[in-house]
Amino acid sequence: MTETPHSGNPVTMTSRLVRVPSVNPVLEEGGEGELRVAALAERWLRGWGYRAAVSEVAPGRFNVVARRGGGRGPSLLLNGHLDTVGVSGMADPFSGAIRDGRLFGRGAADMKSGVACILAVAAELAREEIAGELVVALTADEEHASLGMEALVASGLRADAAIVCEPTGLAVMPAHKGFLWIDVRAKGLAAHGSRPDAGVDAITHMGHVLVAFEEECRRLAHETGHPLLGPASLHAGTIEGGSAPSVYPDGCRLVVERRTLPGETARDVMAEAARVLKRARERCPGLDATVEAGLYRAATEVPVGSGLVDGLRRACRRAGLPGAVGGMTAWVDACFLNEHGIPAVCFGPGSIAQAHAAEEWVRVDEIEACARVLGDFSRRFLAG
Repeated sequence: MTETPHSGNPVTMTSRLVRVPSVNPVLEEGGEGELRVAALAERWLRGWGYRAAVSEVAPGRFNVVARRGGGRGPSLLLNGHLDTVGVSGMADPFSGAIRDGRLFGRGAADMKSGVACILAVAAELAREEIAGELVVALTADEEHASLGMEALVASGLRADAAIVCEPTGLAVMPAHKGFLWIDVRAKGLAAHGSRPDAGVDAITHMGHVLVAFEEECRRLAHETGHPLLGPASLHAGTIEGGSAPSVYPDGCRLVVERRTLPGETARDVMAEAARVLKRARERCPGLDATVEAGLYRAATEVPVGSGLVDGLRRACRRAGLPGAVGGMTAWVDACFLNEHGIPAVCFGPGSIAQAHAAEEWVRVDEIEACARVLGDFSRRFLAG
């Protein structure tokens, strides 16, 4: 059955999208991924006259890309991700119910309400002549490895500007932090617990590394900063080691996450980690440890004074919103767009505090306001 909400009501569409499970299968066993929700969005877009297609970007993982217009003006990309985190512990994760002005369910804030606002704009502009090209890109796997966005930029997609509708509480967020995972391994020497003369305790040695990283965290808090994002930071994510209480551990592994600011590179952070390890060795001369770079995602930003940011703020003010500017502390797919020459900012309904929460919700009035702002901005931008 073809399902086309001709009115393009963003609240109705949010509820419908939430009722279609799209849990990332990497994050939770039994998660079905994006196919059903991608197919639904594609049917709607085709019903509005868009050139739309679902593509498999990895086995069982799906993007939707749709276009309308083009040739006589600028191009605008509206992006959101289709996958959600898991639902363990949630009583009714896919209800899409509305109570007391809030819409509930997994993905309500992160980010099916943002996707619904994008689709509402698509429906609205389908009834108008536009000089530029509107590109709707709904992607897979943002909650894990961003396979969908990687495939999108690898396809050669171009646009003059992009809005990623992550939950920002209707603030315009042109900057976001990045991260690097640092893998630290300390070596010891296994021996019976009664033989301190023969054993080397890798866990105790790693304790010196932890203290040195704690000192580095304090340094970052005092010596780094960004006007929208605040200071860089780091924390210990996981630690493991040892085989039994009565055995000196011969190894210990620590993974530290370093949150980065725009302009910082993985090389910069690894040089910093090497200095941390040097300080740990000064405390523990017998320390045998290494640091290695793991997954890296860059921090990026669009200038606050850019036409994209200014235009979106003006649209907010026309809708009776303050047009506040903030920083997205979490890493987002806008990174890939910015790195491939497409200026991208975040703007969407909902709070990042609700993302991944045991009871996830978004305010209905924020969904409606976001759709109005996006529609106003998109119409003006695409007019050239």
